[in-house]
Amino acid sequence: MKKKFKDALHRYKVEAFKMSHHGAEVESVSREILQHTEQALQNAYHYHFRGDPEPTKVETYNMVRSFVLESLMPPVLEKVMRRIVVLEHQHTQLVKLLDELLELMSDDEKTQAQAGRSR
Repeated sequence: MKKKFKDALHRYKVEAFKMSHHGAEVESVSREILQHTEQALQNAYHYHFRGDPEPTKVETYNMVRSFVLESLMPPVLEKVMRRIVVLEHQHTQLVKLLDELLELMSDDEKTQAQAGRSR
């Protein structure tokens, strides 16, 4: 039983390592990250000026906003989204590990119960 647990844990560690170090599913994960990044950038808030602002203030604001949304935010958001996606995939793998461990424990209990009956 201990060996089965060790093997299951090792498989989880290998899968988690692959995911965090750009393993086999690089293309699909990259696509997912870019989709999340694009959605976040599309949801950028719009500032509403109070009253009637001066045209120079509006122009300056729009220039700064464009620069931030086009130059600064994409790489930052992409890194954040990459970490979130990796953690989500690792969480999924952890749930699978937990299911596998519970199944192993259940099978072991059944085996022990059958062995106890045959005595």
